[in-house]
Amino acid sequence: MIAVVCHDAGGAEVLSSYVRESGLECLYVLEGPARKIFERKLGSIATTPLGDAVRQSASILCGTSWQSDIEINAIKLARSLGKHSIAFLDHWVNYRERFTRAGITLLPDEIWVGDRIAESMAKEVFPGLPVTWVDNPYLQDIRREMAAIETRNSHQQDSITILYVCEPVSEHALLQHGNAHFLGYVEDEALRYFLSNCSVLGKPIKRILIRPHPSERAEKYSWVQREFEWPIAMGGVDTLLEEIVGSDVVVGCESMAMVVGLCAGKSVISCIPPGGRACVLPHPEITSLQDVLAMKK
Repeated sequence: MIAVVCHDAGGAEVLSSYVRESGLECLYVLEGPARKIFERKLGSIATTPLGDAVRQSASILCGTSWQSDIEINAIKLARSLGKHSIAFLDHWVNYRERFTRAGITLLPDEIWVGDRIAESMAKEVFPGLPVTWVDNPYLQDIRREMAAIETRNSHQQDSITILYVCEPVSEHALLQHGNAHFLGYVEDEALRYFLSNCSVLGKPIKRILIRPHPSERAEKYSWVQREFEWPIAMGGVDTLLEEIVGSDVVVGCESMAMVVGLCAGKSVISCIPPGGRACVLPHPEITSLQDVLAMKK
């Protein structure tokens, strides 16, 4: 028996795919966006209080969260009970910070990552800690699901449909660094930067679908339709993959959804504005809007 502990959406997508693929016998400790994601893939789930789940399991497998301390608390409890703990890193940024609270770092017994680049990064950040590469089960699921979804051939279309995937950049930076503008930009600035310059894509725009992050309310971006005259609609009603498949271009800052867009064969653009840190996604296929604008000058 293993205790699966998760809160944030990124880790939940990876862990739920892993559990479904491996057929593990689990006790679930799920909060926040994680519960909806697990139930979408696995059906109705009975959750267990953290303390009971860790005590009744031989080991724990957890994600990492910036909105919650549930995984940190699980690692701490597992260590006190002599249980093995594994954390699956679902991105390519802030590895040590994921395990640090109030200046104290509490690491699991083992780190799992989903690709070779993440493996190299994690080994550098956590020397001496076992790091295991597990081919990203979420992206494996995406590739399988792509085959079951009818895709359209957009190459001969005169107009394009754009999916914009939002990230709560300011909330994350404020919680982690005490400064909402720590990365040199916030989410509203990035979205305005894109919408002010999206004509550079060179084709008429049929629709821009703005998909809030799972931790965000759709109302957060209601200002966009008042401020811009583009054909804008709010997303998040369908699944991420369905909205990606229905689009020609996927735009964001450094969201995992952009990597999913690459898996779906879409053009992917990072719209981090001038003054912001460079996109951390290690995928050369992602185009920088700043670079596109520079080439047009």
